[in-house]
Parts: sequence; C-alpha cells; structure tokens
Amino acid sequence: MNRAHPQYLLDVDDNARQAPIRLVVVQADQRPPVDATDEPMVMTMPHLLLREGIALVSLSLFLVVLAIFFDAPLEEIANPQKTPNPAKAPWYFLGLQELLHYYPPLVSGVLLPALVIVALVVIPYFNINLKREAFWRERRTRKLQYLWLTVAVLSVVFLFTGAHPVWPIVIPLWAVALLMTLPAVRPASAGLVAWLGDRSLAFWIFLWFLLASVALTVIGTFFRGPGWEWTLPWRDGIY
Repeated sequence: MNRAHPQYLLDVDDNARQAPIRLVVVQADQRPPVDATDEPMVMTMPHLLLREGIALVSLSLFLVVLAIFFDAPLEEIANPQKTPNPAKAPWYFLGLQELLHYYPPLVSGVLLPALVIVALVVIPYFNINLKREAFWRERRTRKLQYLWLTVAVLSVVFLFTGAHPVWPIVIPLWAVALLMTLPAVRPASAGLVAWLGDRSLAFWIFLWFLLASVALTVIGTFFRGPGWEWTLPWRDGIY
C-alpha cells in the first residue's frame, strides 16, 4: 500500500527581513497525531459520554422524585433583626465555610480553592498522568524519600500556619501517604495491595483532595453549632 508523504512548501524572497522564509508542512494523513501504544483504548464518544448521560438522567430523575415526596427543610422568613446562630451556607459551600475557621477569608475563600482548581486542571497534563504508570514502578527508594518529605512539609504548613491545626486536611494527607507507602514496603502481586501499587500519582493527589473536601463538608454540616463551636450531632442535634 502506497503511503502519502508530507509535502514541504518553501516560499523564498530576496530580502529575508521583509519576507522571512516560511516553511509549511502539509500532512496528508488525516488521523490525529496521537501516540499509539499497545494499551487498550476506548474512545470517549460514545462509550464515556453515553455513560455520563445515563448517570446525569438517572440522578436528575432521583432528585425530581425526592422533591415530589419530601419537602425542603426551609426555615422561617428571613428577619434582618434576628441573625441565626450559626449562619450556615448551603452544604456544598460548608467545606469552604469550615476553612474560615482556620484561615482568613482571603486564604480560605480565594487562595486555597484557586490552588486546588489550578492543580486539578494542570495535573492531567503532566507526563506522570499521560503515561499512566504505577507510581512505584521505578526509583522506589527515592520516591519514598520525596513522598515523606512532601508529607512533612505539608503537615507543618497545615498544622502551624492557621488559627488551629487543620486536621480535616492533615489526617486525609497522612491516610493517603500510608496507603501509598504500603505497596512500596510490602509489594504484592494480587489483592488490594497490588491494586494500590498500580495507582498513578495523579490518583493519589486527587484522592487527597476528595477526602479533605468530604471531611471539611461533613464537619461543617454535622459538627458545628452556635459560634461555630464543636458539637456532637447525636448529643446536641444538627444546627
């Protein structure tokens, strides 16, 4: 089978300052320039989009049915003369509101969320994610040193830079670090440890973000009472 070769068009003028040389490569092959590998590949359309569409419709129907049979727990009409204590944001903002307990508004409401969003946007473009390699596949000893050095630095930052130690972020950090370390110190060829050892670095970073977000939201929803003090929901109720 004859394969079409790229065409090179050269436009040359006497005065290179007025008309610099322009080199245009016309690629005859219409396929996208992807790096083909031996890994199994599934196209985004329709496989992923179809599943996401089904999940979207299913969740929407569930919320509609929930709204039909259960009334929203609305409170009385707002009274500017009476401020509720505590004044809680909607549940999806309670994680950020919980951060206000530790840092000033500029840090907890702008800088930290912006850093998380930028990290989630940038991380997929690193080679570590494009290769999809297991984190402990090579240079295991050096990676262990870097891992625990990073954990130590982040622990110091979140334990001593806020008004209080940010345990909802530090404890998930330690949990993720221990889970990451387990396959490195006790390798296994099958089972849960082998599955953990096959995860990429991007997986572990995202897992830390997810666990910290859930911890902050749960604490802000169920464990904060008047004056944003610590309460126990089974003893004091949910505010």
